[in-house]
Amino acid sequence: MEAATAQMKRILPQEALDAFETSIRELRESGVGTGLELGTKAPDFTLTAHTGSKITLSEETAKGPVVLTFYRGGWCPFCNLQLAAYERIWSDIRAAGAQLIAVSPQTSDQSNLLNEKHRLSFPLLSDTYNQTAEQYNLKFKMPDHLQDIYRSLGISLDAFNGDHSWELPVSATFIMDKERIIRAAQVDADYKKRMEPAEIIRMLNSILT
Repeated sequence: MEAATAQMKRILPQEALDAFETSIRELRESGVGTGLELGTKAPDFTLTAHTGSKITLSEETAKGPVVLTFYRGGWCPFCNLQLAAYERIWSDIRAAGAQLIAVSPQTSDQSNLLNEKHRLSFPLLSDTYNQTAEQYNLKFKMPDHLQDIYRSLGISLDAFNGDHSWELPVSATFIMDKERIIRAAQVDADYKKRMEPAEIIRMLNSILT
């Protein structure tokens, strides 16, 4: 993540960098998108994966612990780094008897493109209109001035998400047990911060012991 942050600082105008940091601070101060508390039972959902199959959370937790991560989309370099890093520990997650599920508001077509890029072993689910993200207290709307900056950088969420809401989930990862009780969480308005792969494995081992 540090390398991506450094690269972003090299290639983007200072005006955009300042706007990004301001938006992070404002989102954090707003109290919106703070996620669910530890010990909460995770809301169930059924969403469509990039493969076209339907995935229901309760059916997955019935098999064992689940690592559920909400990411912004394939246009986000930090999301790409996160998913690639999680792919590298996929075999360790499976060895722990757990599942990994990734959710974003982007369309299935966009998720397919992302999967082709990284050849991911886990499903990428499309959360249309961020309905599931809202259940997990993660949904927020990107401010108008920030929308203009993203468009100037060639990023239009209208195209990625298939709607005009410009709503996103705060980047978050939840680890839950077979009863869907959230045992660990990383939720941060700063999209540059994600749950570390080593922390995921540590928590899964803790759940199983």
